[in-house]
Amino acid sequence: MTLTEILTLLALNLCLIVLVMAVLWTLSLKLRDVSFIDGVWPLGMLMLALATFPRTEGDPTRKWLLLWLCAVWAIRLAWHLLKRWRAHGADGRYTKIVEDQERKAGWSFAKTGLLIVFLPQAFFAWLNSLPVQLGQVAAAPPIGWIGWTGAVIVVIGIGFESIGDAQLAAFKKDPANKGQVMDKGLWRYTRHPNYFGDACVWWGLWLIAAETGWVGIVSIVGPIFLTVTLTKWSGIGMTEKATAKTKPGYADYIRRTSAFIPMPPRKG
Repeated sequence: MTLTEILTLLALNLCLIVLVMAVLWTLSLKLRDVSFIDGVWPLGMLMLALATFPRTEGDPTRKWLLLWLCAVWAIRLAWHLLKRWRAHGADGRYTKIVEDQERKAGWSFAKTGLLIVFLPQAFFAWLNSLPVQLGQVAAAPPIGWIGWTGAVIVVIGIGFESIGDAQLAAFKKDPANKGQVMDKGLWRYTRHPNYFGDACVWWGLWLIAAETGWVGIVSIVGPIFLTVTLTKWSGIGMTEKATAKTKPGYADYIRRTSAFIPMPPRKG
């Protein structure tokens, strides 16, 4: 594909995800809740991978590998998050965003949902999923050891995230743990095994894409942005600020446990 064709592909994909998010925004107006965005967001990235598939002539093995790995990650995560949303209702983090915009700027629910939640998430999904878009472009070289190494990292990431989610769900299900801090299993070594798993998935997908050359390499902006978002912006920061208010032991957990990369617990 020529550079013009690649840019056209990306532009059309961006238009597609914006359109889908606009439709979901109208649904949020009926529900008066924007927090289901977390559950549909991974499906948006899968949609972009699917939309790219028939319009590119990349190595078939690489294309199918990118698509299937993305699908397993997205469907599992979407199922987990949407099930949690159905069970527990609106996420307090998003409720606070809406209330803060209304109080500080006088914005309506509709305006906040569109400009602060759904349109930015459309761009983020498009940007983060660049490896599964650009990784499908180049026909050569065939997938090699770098690509297969990336696939292994993706599988590890999916497993890490899945186990962490399952451990936390089981912990919360026990009434005896109400108000307690989850510090067992993977949560003993990292405060956010789910975020670490997510990062592994997209860095692994980038490795698969990067093996194709410069087109795949430039998609590194996707996993970089995702990692920064998870560690510095809306991931760890928002989650821990809310958790610290409800769990007195969380400060000590922060002191002894790595925030992101799994590490042995600190003593003392």
